Amino acid sequence: MGMMLGKISVETPKYEVVHTCSDYEIRMYSPRVVAEVTYNPSELRGDRDGGFMILANYIGALGQPQNVRPEKIAMTAPVITKAAAAPEKIAMTAPVVTTSSDSGGAVTMQFVLPSKYTRAEEAPAPLDKRVVVRSEGEAKYGVVRFSGVATDKVVLERVEQLRRSLERDGHKVVGDFVLARYNPPWTLPPLRTNEVMLPVE
Repeated sequence: MGMMLGKISVETPKYEVVHTCSDYEIRMYSPRVVAEVTYNPSELRGDRDGGFMILANYIGALGQPQNVRPEKIAMTAPVITKAAAAPEKIAMTAPVVTTSSDSGGAVTMQFVLPSKYTRAEEAPAPLDKRVVVRSEGEAKYGVVRFSGVATDKVVLERVEQLRRSLERDGHKVVGDFVLARYNPPWTLPPLRTNEVMLPVE
């Protein structure tokens, strides 16, 4: 019931808030290990979130874990989505992050793995070659939080508002946005927690 009502009861990435103002905050995220998959939604029946099941199978969220140990890996939040860069395989972590690329519509979705995995080599290797596990270093983001359904239109509006606010205050944006969603799809929309994040210097 808690998940339906928006309660976040899983591990989330560690960060320090380095600046806060009325319409956003700047966070410094600690290094983490992620599992990710890059895909073109058109190849998965147009499902923009089609990478979720691939990653869920890797950690064993829905049954036998699809990794070499096999070891069940705890789900974390958020799920991260972003535009795909040049093809590159990346490790799974939590949250799940998804991005989409300007070239070909490819999307990268990430799960941030639990903090007990401090290096990618410590996490079990995936059986599905589409899943990449990798380490990510410390990263600084401008972040804005919002509720509701994270449609493409809503997300892009939030990203542009955040970009304008960051530039207004002298922060330099150094990359594409990331969408972080903290709740499963059955959570009531007004109780969902979403964030858009822009990397800053």
